[in-house]
Amino acid sequence: IGATDVCPFVPVSNVTMDECVLIARTLGKEVGEWLGIPVYLYGAAAILPERHILSDIRKGEYEGLPEKLKDEKWRPDYGPNEFNENVRRTGATVIGAREFLIAYNVNLHTQDIQIANKISGIVRASGVVQINEKGEKVRVPGLLKCVQAMGVYLKEHNITQVSINLLNYKVTPPHVAFEEVKRQAGKFGVRVTGSEVVGLIPKDALLAAGRFYSNELSEKQLIAAAVEKLGLSQLNKFIPEKKVVEYMLGLD
Repeated sequence: IGATDVCPFVPVSNVTMDECVLIARTLGKEVGEWLGIPVYLYGAAAILPERHILSDIRKGEYEGLPEKLKDEKWRPDYGPNEFNENVRRTGATVIGAREFLIAYNVNLHTQDIQIANKISGIVRASGVVQINEKGEKVRVPGLLKCVQAMGVYLKEHNITQVSINLLNYKVTPPHVAFEEVKRQAGKFGVRVTGSEVVGLIPKDALLAAGRFYSNELSEKQLIAAAVEKLGLSQLNKFIPEKKVVEYMLGLD
């Protein structure tokens, strides 16, 4: 919705979510007052509950901002409530605090995108819209909390994936998502062949998977077990030193 679309603060190490909320709100106030940019707070930093979800704030995008700013319901948390010349140049920005988002894809041994889409609808938190016996549209929630998902086809590998955003891996960790997708895929007669992490992943998420699949004790062994059981190297070799956020930041 603006030149700086979103600025999230994520607790990684030696910082709490409450501290990230304070930082986000402090920055939001300064950006709004000093730079004259409309600021919306989201995630854990949201003041209004209806602004918790980023996509809800983004609706209408930059093009819809002039009308949004006229709506009292969408008065910015900080900054101007008008589409003036400065806002025309900068747009608005969304600042907040959230858990580490893991982009995580589960590989299906099928080229049928409809199966990938159906599984996605079953597992994602928002679920699917169905028609009830009265002919009314109703939303049926999905099985996994804090999960977004959609089916995608990978032409280069000739497979489909359930492409997942784990919005809070402490609520739904990767291994839970993996096992549920595998369970649902089995109902369609489809095998899960592995998975991949796009970008970085917190060490805790891998250790939790390692403990789920293995009785090993050392950190290195637990991570190795997670990589093996989740099939993280099926498409591209998973190198912990380049994929675990704490290792990349030199925190361990």
